[in-house]
Amino acid sequence: MQMEKLVSLCKRRGFLFQSSEIYGGLNGFWDYGPLGVELKRNIKDAWWKDMCQNHNELLAPPGAPSTYEMVGLDCTIIMHPQVWKCSGHYDLFHDYMVDCRVSKKRYRFDQVRGKWVNRDSQRVFVTTMAEPDHEEEDLTRRALKIFNLRSKDLEKLSFDSRVLTLDKIQSEDRALVLGPDANELGTLTDPREFNLMFKTYVGALSGEEGAAFLRPETAQGIFVNFKNVVDSTRIRVPFGVAQVGKSFRNEITPRNFTFRSREFEQMEIEFFCHPNASAGWYQYWRNRRLQWYKDLGLAGERLRLREHDTDELSHYSCGTADIEYAFPFLPEGEYGELEGIAHRGDFDLRSHSEGKLDPKKRPLEVEINEHGQPRHRGSGKDLSYRDDLSNERFIPHVIEPSAGADRATLAFLCQAYDEDQAPDEDGKMQSRVVMRLNPRIAPIKAAVLPLVKKDGMPEVAVELYGALKKKLNVFYDEKAAIGRRYRRQDEIGTPYCITIDSQTLQDRTVTIRDRDSLEQWRVRIDDCVAEIEKRVT
Repeated sequence: MQMEKLVSLCKRRGFLFQSSEIYGGLNGFWDYGPLGVELKRNIKDAWWKDMCQNHNELLAPPGAPSTYEMVGLDCTIIMHPQVWKCSGHYDLFHDYMVDCRVSKKRYRFDQVRGKWVNRDSQRVFVTTMAEPDHEEEDLTRRALKIFNLRSKDLEKLSFDSRVLTLDKIQSEDRALVLGPDANELGTLTDPREFNLMFKTYVGALSGEEGAAFLRPETAQGIFVNFKNVVDSTRIRVPFGVAQVGKSFRNEITPRNFTFRSREFEQMEIEFFCHPNASAGWYQYWRNRRLQWYKDLGLAGERLRLREHDTDELSHYSCGTADIEYAFPFLPEGEYGELEGIAHRGDFDLRSHSEGKLDPKKRPLEVEINEHGQPRHRGSGKDLSYRDDLSNERFIPHVIEPSAGADRATLAFLCQAYDEDQAPDEDGKMQSRVVMRLNPRIAPIKAAVLPLVKKDGMPEVAVELYGALKKKLNVFYDEKAAIGRRYRRQDEIGTPYCITIDSQTLQDRTVTIRDRDSLEQWRVRIDDCVAEIEKRVT
């Protein structure tokens, strides 16, 4: 599937638009159109319903309680700056970037891809930022140009079989690198750190005393509210806190449509459990989150669960697994992260309290300096938990399933896009574009289509449309031939089309057409709402 086709469809049909497009757009920011906002909302609603409302339908790990509570939060985007100091984001949340001295462009160090190209004794690392479909073509063109050759001289060059990123190249070889937009070698600067948090100012003060940050993740709002949640709801460990909300990261080179953007939405859970049970809960959430994507249509070889190697783990992590998807804009065999499930241990609650466990004294002791203030940078608050049944006090471990709502939306769009053959109204096979979205997340659940605009058919169709509209998001269309209207609905992923025809006027039955199988069957108008509702929820 050509990614360009999907991007074109998304704009043409109102799924996604470039932000501020009439002013030339703003890189890394995207607006969801009428269909896109419905699709993304349906995905978020499905996540919330499955993770927060229906959680007790699944079995807990062996030895754990058979039920557990899930509650929600909606925290502010701007938080106290010390939150990000304690979480490590202020000091550690960065990527490496390089600049080109000639083109004046900036690149993320690990995203600059290329191949070694040889001609006789000469060796050059030619780079590209082209999309995978055009990567080989761009590398070949640039290699010929740097060696001052024509296409007919291609046999004089030999290419390394592997595509590498710039961060895999030894530092002593970087003088041999042809930058992505350069015409000479050695124009890229040494890599340097770039903090990804957006800085802003609170109140009338514009100096450092008023500095704050847009949150780079939603998780920290849950951690700093741990005590508030426990005290106000009286829930017991194990329990989860869920949050859906916007986060912001000042990406150096946002790319690949909505996959890497600067403003995005997260669907996160922080699941608090006893340290002795945390390994079992980690396995539970890994399996459960993978199954959720499968149930909604992501399956086969394009979806996988990958456990991180030891050298990939964050310093606080006891284990991390990524749910990954083979997006069509990635090179063959590569996957992009959809969701991370991390076993974070007690790092977060401990960091925000900055204390230490001492079984001989208070369970959580905060070191105090000579001025009576906490010696560490944390809040000094006791963020431990006391089990009211066993009287045991401990700092809970945390399992964090963290999903991207925008990446999930993009993955479902990529998976759904298809081209096939379907009969038109005369029975002739015609090509069509069809979005095979799961009915549960499809933006429009059904389309109501009178066969013709006369003989009382529109009046019956409007009546049915009104009844369906009270329950579901449906669409009414009476313009153009019925086959063309079917094609329009197929292209936006509408799972069912309901046609009102001459027989409807005789026996008050309508024809329902299935988007994927093209099967058609008749249903009484009085039963139509229940029939569609049963199939899309």
